[in-house]
Amino acid sequence: MDIPRIFTISESAHRIHNPFTPEKLATLGAALRLDPGTRVLDLGSGSGEMLCSWARDYGLGGLGVDMSPVFTDQAKRRADALGVADRVAFLHADAAGFVADERVDVAACVGATWIGGGVVGTIGLLAKSLRPGGIILIGEPYWRTVPPSEEVAKGCGAGSLSDFLGLPDLVASFGALGYDVVEMVLADQDSWDRYEAAKWLTMRRWLAANPDDDFAKEVRAELTSAPERHVRYTRDYLGWGVFALMAR
Repeated sequence: MDIPRIFTISESAHRIHNPFTPEKLATLGAALRLDPGTRVLDLGSGSGEMLCSWARDYGLGGLGVDMSPVFTDQAKRRADALGVADRVAFLHADAAGFVADERVDVAACVGATWIGGGVVGTIGLLAKSLRPGGIILIGEPYWRTVPPSEEVAKGCGAGSLSDFLGLPDLVASFGALGYDVVEMVLADQDSWDRYEAAKWLTMRRWLAANPDDDFAKEVRAELTSAPERHVRYTRDYLGWGVFALMAR
């Protein structure tokens, strides 16, 4: 059980596996007005930066679940480094269908809504672990500008134009599901650059250290195409944000 190897190579130096900077992650934590003792479930927790930094800053606790053993190990080391391993735990498991043993105050899936087959299914999954009056966090892409063609949409990493909504329609969709949007923090072009461009140096150094690896050809192909693809497509057309929801 693992994610594709290209991600564990290209994002091996990332602490945050989405287009958020540490500053934006801190902004989100402050916006949620988290209290000491808050319990958080993070499905698709990656290297655990959200749980670990918020445990340090706000005294909360919780559980992260991720199917990458590499990222799960990084999350455990991060918890140790920040001195919060007594408050947060990380489980290597498939987050799809995961429900907490005890209901939590915040249930999050920040950038991995494929675990529920999309936004609707993921919100439904998170709701099973949430206490009444709790907050759901959903991280999801949206179109900053609707691409002019399916080719451009695919250049942004979408399967088709219909994969993502514009921001107004995405926000409206939460209301149609019976949720109030109570906060949001959005990525910008700079935070997209930090997420994408950091991969390029990591891949180049990996190639230098592993020239004979069977996977080197795929890493080389990704490094060759990724910078132009980012500046031609993703940077202008694709947005991303985290939305805080409460059931009506």
